[in-house]
Amino acid sequence: MSIQDTIREQVTAHPVVLYMKGSPQFPMCGFSANAAQILKACGVDKPFTVDVLQNPEIRQGIKEFANWPTIPQLYIKGEFVGGSDIMREMYESGELKQMLDTAKG
Repeated sequence: MSIQDTIREQVTAHPVVLYMKGSPQFPMCGFSANAAQILKACGVDKPFTVDVLQNPEIRQGIKEFANWPTIPQLYIKGEFVGGSDIMREMYESGELKQMLDTAKG
């Protein structure tokens, strides 16, 4: 199985997936911490998270998968949503919570 297949499987098998540096409990960068806090504020207590620092292949592969150069990256129902800044904007507008509520239902 290629790394792209692994990533595809992760983002489609779970309704909410966050690729981040570290974990929600111990984020290893401010952007990842911000992303985890936003999800928690939207009522997502246990998103499926992938610590890209633990796997260099996933760290590079996820950038290619979404054609997005930075981490964190959020996926909802298999669709790439964006990184920390986009998540913050969507959170502030209420759009992110709506998407997450739909994903949970």
